[in-house]
Amino acid sequence: MSDTVTITQHLDPQRAAALDITLGQRRDASAPLPPFYHHIYFWEAQPAERLGRDGHPKTGLGLIPDMGLPRRMWAGGRLEFSHNLLPAQETTKRTTISKIAQKTGRTGPLAFVTLQHDYVQNERLCVREFQDLVYREDPKEASSPPEPTKARRDEDTTIPRSFTTTELFRYSALTFNGHRIHYDIEYSTGVEGYPGLVVHGPLLAQYLMLQALDRFNTLTSFSFRGVSPVMHFETVEFCWAGNEAWIRGPDGRLCMTATANL
Repeated sequence: MSDTVTITQHLDPQRAAALDITLGQRRDASAPLPPFYHHIYFWEAQPAERLGRDGHPKTGLGLIPDMGLPRRMWAGGRLEFSHNLLPAQETTKRTTISKIAQKTGRTGPLAFVTLQHDYVQNERLCVREFQDLVYREDPKEASSPPEPTKARRDEDTTIPRSFTTTELFRYSALTFNGHRIHYDIEYSTGVEGYPGLVVHGPLLAQYLMLQALDRFNTLTSFSFRGVSPVMHFETVEFCWAGNEAWIRGPDGRLCMTATANL
């Protein structure tokens, strides 16, 4: 196992343009990349035999050790924006493990992995990202899900949004995310126990970051935490109060929290 993974590549403007279309954005293709657009680059393509049952690369073969827990979720993250990433430039991503912790929660054993990603362009650090992953057991048939946390209702801005399976597919394709919960409904419902396809946590965070940019015109850091998954058939509300944001499900549950710093 390696201690650091380094990937250097050219940031193709056409790929960013494809994400613009997927997200319904209109912008100059030569402009600096919006926050979090780097997520569509730096693919780590693996052959089928190096993939787990969920479509992600197997743990224990690269940076992340095998902790014996089959379900993987992107739990949240923190990003620091020092300089704009420019399209059509050679850029390097360096990834290291920041922290690993294991504990037992209400649903059984859990493992938490925090990855640090540094994005360097023209020999300067542009973005530093901490990505929080959680690994857990398969759901037990007799167990019932915990009571969801209720979301706040004191927002000053509410933006409703629904999702399509085409949007989920396109986002999976652009990020080279093979996680089957986003496109294989039989796997998502039959194996991982979700009621439908799961909307990507990073896709939700991407919309929040774009909203923050519209709201404040600048963004120096952004943090987000997933609380409850969003299903493909749900219409949710993106809510803002000052620099705090959250996503509220149709049943009033809290799905994600976020903080934007100017």
